[in-house]
Amino acid sequence: MERPDPGGVPLLEVRGVAKSFGAVAAVADVSFGLHPGEAHALVGENGAGKSTIVGILAGVHRPDAGTVALDGEPVAFSSPADAKAAGIAVIYQEPTLFGDLSVEENIVMGRHPRRGLGMIDRAAMRAEARALFERLGVRIDPARPARGLSIADQQIVEIAKALSADARVLIMDEPTAALSVVEVERLFSVVRALREEGAAIMFISHRFEEITELCQRVTIMRDGRHVSTDPIAGLTVDEMVRRMVGRDLDALFPKQDVTPGAVVLEVDGLTREGVFRDISFSVRAGEIVAFAGLVGAGRSEVVQAVFGVDERDAGTVTVRGKRLRPHSPRAAMSAGMALVPEDRRQQGLVMDLSLQRNVTLPRSGALSRFGFLFGPGERREVLRWTDRLRIKYGRLGDAVGTLSGGNQQKAVLAKWLAMAPAVLIVDEPTRGIDVGTKAEVHRLMSELAAEGVAVVMVSSDLPEVLGMADRILVMREGRLVAEIPRAEATEDSVMFAAMGQDAAA
Repeated sequence: MERPDPGGVPLLEVRGVAKSFGAVAAVADVSFGLHPGEAHALVGENGAGKSTIVGILAGVHRPDAGTVALDGEPVAFSSPADAKAAGIAVIYQEPTLFGDLSVEENIVMGRHPRRGLGMIDRAAMRAEARALFERLGVRIDPARPARGLSIADQQIVEIAKALSADARVLIMDEPTAALSVVEVERLFSVVRALREEGAAIMFISHRFEEITELCQRVTIMRDGRHVSTDPIAGLTVDEMVRRMVGRDLDALFPKQDVTPGAVVLEVDGLTREGVFRDISFSVRAGEIVAFAGLVGAGRSEVVQAVFGVDERDAGTVTVRGKRLRPHSPRAAMSAGMALVPEDRRQQGLVMDLSLQRNVTLPRSGALSRFGFLFGPGERREVLRWTDRLRIKYGRLGDAVGTLSGGNQQKAVLAKWLAMAPAVLIVDEPTRGIDVGTKAEVHRLMSELAAEGVAVVMVSSDLPEVLGMADRILVMREGRLVAEIPRAEATEDSVMFAAMGQDAAA
């Protein structure tokens, strides 16, 4: 039975916790508790301190002040191993399994069952894995290699791994960001089963519909501080957003009305065998054109080929009347095209380099003198864009990997906007970032369109597509199947086209 406001001693509790990194106070005076049998949401904008709290509970960071209590008794974790031994497990958005080992070997890693002469008892290992999957109500072959598993299955394996180590607290950090609707529901079924067994779940997500469906209570953080902890049943999404951002969110989609200019980007007959075929479209100055469709429809692959990252078998790409050489990002950049990729960590940024160096990377030649970067000029360029994009950082010289996810996304945008592109391609511009930062990214996209930039957006967020696009191009199974103007676009019309169904039916 669900308890919206559980009583008694929390299973895990943070009391007045504070943590700073250099001059930056990541969290200050944060307190809340997780109770047995409860799914508890932790929400806040990127940079609110959620990841720091996770790091403290996982034994990665030690708090500068305050305490962590387990079953009412203060505990001090010196390492992640200490936290695991105490029964705390973290399930990250990107699982960390050993791909070349089997599923069962990943589950018992470091605790292999033994038989005579110290040999690994593989029969016992397999039996344990099967029992865990049966307990979770899922079907995964314990003997198969972990490599090749879907993200959803990898997360289930991580949960099984935690349960095999007798975890009583599961911290789930953005676990659904890369999952389909069916995979999300399966994951939620597993979480509900764990709740019924008495586990405490901390669920971190930017998706309010998931929070209200799964969780009983929610703790809201802002600027590293605790704002509130309340039962979900008594809160609306609007109220949660107001507490997160500290203000009313006037417009999540601040789209400006712009009269489109001349055609800037023209794509004709673009084909990559087995991936997409005969893709043709154009984008005018001041226009935002969105690609919509189901996962696997080929949207990201099309824009990667347009930019020259991926090869194409046929078709042409023309920018401002100049036909581009295929498979050449350098030619695309020279013609005035920029691409903000979906995977900002792997493709958009050099995580170990500073924020300053990442932002100026594409323009390092223009900012150099006699082969050396000119420091003051580089700094002025970076400050211009960090101010405009409202990037939150400690120092410009800090590694960009230390920034929050939303600020990393803004850093990728700053890197390309510094080039003053004529065409800006953004692939999943707001995936994994909080509602306040989403509004800022949307504001920026609208401003750029008003300044005459041709914007191409790929998004799986249907409200984002409807709220920001002047035209929507719908793809299905590698083909362009519909073009819907803004005035005629609805959720139904886009989804019917994406699924190949007749709207009248």
